[in-house]
Amino acid sequence: MRRTRLTHLAALGAATALTLAACGSDDDTPAATDAPPATDAPAATEAPADTEPAAGGAVDLSGVCPETIVIQTDWFPEAEHGALYQMIGEGASIDSDKKTVSGPLVTGDGPTGVNLEVRTGGPAIGFQQVVPTMAADTNITFGYVLTDEAIENYPDNPTTAFVAPLEINPQIIMWDPATYPDVETIADLKSADDGSGVTIRYFESGAYMQFLLSDGQVDESQLDGSYDGGPAVFIAEGGKIAQQGFASAEPYNYENVFEDWAKPVKFELIHDAGWQTYAAPLAVLDSKKDELTDCMRAFTPVVQQAVVDYVANPGPANELIVQAVNDYNDFWVYDAELGQWSVDQQVSLGLVGNGPDDIVGNFDEARVAGFIEVASPVFGVDGLTPADLVTNEFIDPSIGL
Repeated sequence: MRRTRLTHLAALGAATALTLAACGSDDDTPAATDAPPATDAPAATEAPADTEPAAGGAVDLSGVCPETIVIQTDWFPEAEHGALYQMIGEGASIDSDKKTVSGPLVTGDGPTGVNLEVRTGGPAIGFQQVVPTMAADTNITFGYVLTDEAIENYPDNPTTAFVAPLEINPQIIMWDPATYPDVETIADLKSADDGSGVTIRYFESGAYMQFLLSDGQVDESQLDGSYDGGPAVFIAEGGKIAQQGFASAEPYNYENVFEDWAKPVKFELIHDAGWQTYAAPLAVLDSKKDELTDCMRAFTPVVQQAVVDYVANPGPANELIVQAVNDYNDFWVYDAELGQWSVDQQVSLGLVGNGPDDIVGNFDEARVAGFIEVASPVFGVDGLTPADLVTNEFIDPSIGL
């Protein structure tokens, strides 16, 4: 039996733009709270041929995976991580101190016999990359490892990505179209502002910026690596600067949430500027690959199906995402309207979607090879091939959007 495909993505409705309430309350938040289940009977998932089904037809991961699969993400809970929260069933627990969400790992057919713990990245791990975090904490099973970070960390901590919930990197550089009406691309910012160039705020660790610099799309004098994920500086500058963001979050927030701005921004995807990394593939440390091979073989189709199920019905998982963000009570804010808008935007821009065929979650090896050529000089890493960084070995070709 073939798994459910989502055949009418264009029919997904756009969310109504609403103003987001403040994240959390001023009261103390308990360290752990029960949360609503993310999975609400989505489309059925079959087990791979060599995986025994659990009672009721669900995939049984208990014989091949750790008791708790721990996944280290790169940021706060958000719709771009929706497939992970889609897999958390009833009895989910939110730990606001550790910034984790955990619960039984489920499919549409029921429990898989193991638990899933999703860990927040970004400030929760000191803005450190995921790979060194994985290397330092043996409890982490898999992590979100961008292809560029995999290349950068390959000499000391090689990793292999085995499933890609996102097809295109949502990262953007955005600017105020009212201030810079003639700017259409990142490269245009270089000559804007009467030729002096527009300052671009970004995370210091963003390797793509070194590519844009070496490619001549930006000048060193434009770069400001002090971005911390918050909107305050961009708003205070009144449209004079450009800034890093996500195509599936910031355009909504700046127009509908941040009342001191409350107008559209314009952007270009980093992907379209030539930095075509995979943004949030699940990866394993190569040092753990042998012991986790059977787990990856069974778990990968579950993740693929979670992508399909989440896009088809993101509401339950988004409810869990919103509750987690509220409980964390940090600068990151999120509500259901943003979550739905994000899914619609991801679909519209192709951020979530099939690979070069009709399969979701797989890697385009030609794209990876091309990216290695672009990224390797940035990191001074030579001789890598796609097989060093990604694998389609565990992908179920019957699952697609």
